[in-house]
Order: sequence, then structure tokens, then C-alpha cells
Amino acid sequence: MANPKEKTPMCLVNELARFNRIQPQYKLLNERGPAHAKMFTVQLTLGEQTWEAEGSSIKKAQHAAASKALNETTLPKPTPRPPKNNVNNNPGSITPTVELNGLAMKRGEPAIYRPLDPKPIPNYRANYNFRGMYNQRYHCPVPKIFYVQLTVGNSEFFGEGKTRQAARHNAAMKALQALQNEPIPEKLPQNGETGKESEEDKDANKSEISVVFEIALKRNIPVSFEVIKESGPPHMKSFVTRVTVGEFTAEGEGNSKKLSKKRAAMAVLQELKKLPPLPVIEKPKLYFKKRPKTILKTGPEYGQGMNPISRLAQIQQAKKEKEPEYVLLSERGMPRRREFVMQVKVGNDITTGTGPNKKIAKRNAAEAMLLQLGYKASTPLQDQPEKVRTN
Repeated sequence: MANPKEKTPMCLVNELARFNRIQPQYKLLNERGPAHAKMFTVQLTLGEQTWEAEGSSIKKAQHAAASKALNETTLPKPTPRPPKNNVNNNPGSITPTVELNGLAMKRGEPAIYRPLDPKPIPNYRANYNFRGMYNQRYHCPVPKIFYVQLTVGNSEFFGEGKTRQAARHNAAMKALQALQNEPIPEKLPQNGETGKESEEDKDANKSEISVVFEIALKRNIPVSFEVIKESGPPHMKSFVTRVTVGEFTAEGEGNSKKLSKKRAAMAVLQELKKLPPLPVIEKPKLYFKKRPKTILKTGPEYGQGMNPISRLAQIQQAKKEKEPEYVLLSERGMPRRREFVMQVKVGNDITTGTGPNKKIAKRNAAEAMLLQLGYKASTPLQDQPEKVRTN
């Protein structure tokens, strides 16, 4: 199969013609042969030169003529474009972040990315008052740059880029260059220390505000955030947020309410981490006693008052045996006084029952089977149908 990225001869001829500012012209000269095996002759004119070629289709003949023209033309050819360099300098399609994640898993150190606030861009136009259309029209906006902090174990790396993902790739490249040649650290230390480290790793993946609320919930302390100050012009607002967690208070400032709230939470976390650890309370183990089966479906008195068909089916299910099999044996009598004979088989036992319709005959057969198996009658004797036969 041809490479889809590779250009066809006709495409290359078009580029050649565009480079020389001429128009390629294809002309069908001849068509011969039977309908199932046609042969076409196409002529290509490029400037003052012409080429002819044949093919089993017009398109193939055009490509053949274009290939001849590329090999024999005396027109100046455009310089081929150099291949695009891989942005990540990474073989294949693996990005630096994916490669770093694999390395971090081997080392047992998670890769944690934290977005940083962009550096303030100096306002060069602040001291000028241009009113001319030229300066308003051709003012070039300064591109925004994103910054990311990457933490892998005890190492920190900083990346920057035009997008947040590009900044992550930049930081991951720096981390790979530093950590690829380092030996993989040994197993984690003792159990007591691993618990604390795992908790810190979990907290690192959460926002500071969520960690403050979790600590307050565990210690049963009230939490409140309040914006106490708002200053600056509309396009450069500054907010100050105060957080109160029990006896501790802290303030944070930022160019948005969310950022000031986050910085206030970071400040109060430093104080909350100094609190003594909470005592560990072991939860008592709960033991559940199995309820004894109050009803034994295999007892002779089980299911009295139930429909014999359902009763027999439930008894067989309780015994984990095959369900009853019902077969209509015969149908006799006059049209208005019909009599049906139904047979039921349970294991090696067989009984029959009769009735004016199939339902009653089936019910009587099931009742007869219950009596044969040693169970008590489903209904009192006076209510039982008269016609019950037993084999």
C-alpha cells in the first residue's frame, strides 16, 4: 500500500508548474481496446514540452505522463522542503509527559504538576498617550506565557510555554534529562513513615482549600472565607480574602477572588499542620449472626393454604431437585362437559389429576403428588376437588 503522505506525480507536476508560473494541460489522445480492457493515451503539455503515456485508466495514464515529465523536464525545480523537526525531540509519538510518567512509576515517585501565576508583563504604553491611528492599529499584543512547577520526589523543575500543555512538556523534558541517569531509589522506609508520606502525596493532589476543609471537618472546627478588601481599577482588580479556621486566621491577596482564597488557605495550612495529630480510634468489629431458617420447605406442613402447583415447585427448589413436569394425557367428554387428564412427574413418582379445564386438572395432579410425597393436604378435605387419582 502506498504511503498516504507521499505526493503523487500529478501533485509534483502541479508544484513544478506553480513554481515556473505555467499551467499544466492534460489531453486524452486515444482510447482503444475492448470494453473490459481499455487502454487510454494521455498527452501532458508543460510550457513548450509535451509527453505521452498510456494506462488502463485515464488517471493512471495522467500519472504516467506526469512521471515522464518529472524525469525529462528541463524546467527549474523548486527546492524540497526540509522535514519538520520533532518538537519534543522524542522518538515516536510519545510525549515527554507520558515518558516521565513511566519513569516516575518505576522510581515510585509521582509526577505532580502545579500551575504558577504568570509573571507580570511590564506595561510599556502606560506612560504614553498615543492618539494616532497608526499606533492604535499596529499595536502588537504581547503573547501570554504559562508557567508550571513539576515535583518528582524531592526534585523540582519549572517549565514555560505558550500553552499550559507546552509548559508541562517543557518541565517534563527538563526532568527527564535530570532523572534518566540517576539510579532508581530503593524501597520505601518503615511502615510508620510510609503512612505519613502517602497522606502528604494525597494532599499534594488536592487543592489547598479542600485540605483546609478536610482538616476542619476531622477536628470539628468551623471554617469561613470572607473577601475583606477590593481595590484597583476594573481591569487590574486586587482582592484580599481572610480565612478563619477555629482560632487561626490568615489573609491572602491576588488578582482574583479565587486566587486570594487559595493563598489564604495556603497561609492557614502552615498553622494547621503544627497541630498535634488526632488520636487513632479503633472501630469495633461488627459481628452478624446468621438468622436460622424459621421455615423448612421440606417439612410436611409447609405451604398449607397455597396453590398446590406453586407449593410443589417451591418444595422442589428447596430440595435443589428438578422441577415438576406436567403432560396433558387426554381430553374426553362432550363439548360442554369436557374432562381433562393431566399427569405430573417428580423424579420417579408419577400422579394424575382430572378436571373440567386444564388448570384444575394440573392443580389436582400437583395435590395428588404432594400427598404421595408425604405432605399434608393444601386445603381442608371438604374443599378439595372430588376427582383426584393416584397411581
